[in-house]
Amino acid sequence: MTDSTAPPSLKTPDMIVEGLRAHGFVRLDAAALKSLLDDEADARWKSFGALWNDLGQDRYMADGGRYRRRRYAAFSHADGQLTRKPHQPHFQSRDYNPLNGDVQRWFDPVLVEAEDHPVTRALLALCAAIFSAADTATPAPRWGIEFHQFRIETTPDHVGRPTPEGLHRDGVDWVFVMLLCRRNVRDGMTMIGAPDGTRLGSFLLSDPGDAVLLDDHRILHGVTEIHAIDPALPAYRDVLVITFERE
Repeated sequence: MTDSTAPPSLKTPDMIVEGLRAHGFVRLDAAALKSLLDDEADARWKSFGALWNDLGQDRYMADGGRYRRRRYAAFSHADGQLTRKPHQPHFQSRDYNPLNGDVQRWFDPVLVEAEDHPVTRALLALCAAIFSAADTATPAPRWGIEFHQFRIETTPDHVGRPTPEGLHRDGVDWVFVMLLCRRNVRDGMTMIGAPDGTRLGSFLLSDPGDAVLLDDHRILHGVTEIHAIDPALPAYRDVLVITFERE
């Protein structure tokens, strides 16, 4: 069920920028997002989702969970140019991630096939343009970008928890989250809140390409547990998270 407090899905970059400034978050349905990508990205969409079938185990879950797979990469973006950084650990302080913070987490690197994929390039360019326009603090910012491929699995032994830390900030400036696949799962509601904990909205990313963009300074976000519809079959939720931080 979708919360009526969530703003409607927007369809143009200018509308998205205005929505981010007004509300701090914008959700996009799959059709709206795909309309903002180029023809090559649209033609290669299915092969992009297939890249989530080769993710390594997240070995850093302080809750002991074995329900999360991921790959990770860091980029810089300046003057319209995107550069991949040497592979590095992902780090968050406990101020932002009380479960897994204050640890250098070395995840498997994003594969070259994913880095060079037309969908990756189109999404990074789109996000850079939107966040640069919405960000009034720094004209023409240089961005540090982190690119996270996640698969959250749910089994009878390990319930899938997309955000085990609960409602949280990521400790960056802007966040983009996009669904790639929901297989044999129910629940997994995206929850949106203010820094004081006030609930601002909730909605389900249900179709491949459904997405939400967030001002990380103004918005807390989280996702409820996922559960298998049929416990005898594989059940998982694939998402892409891209964060942008001024360098």
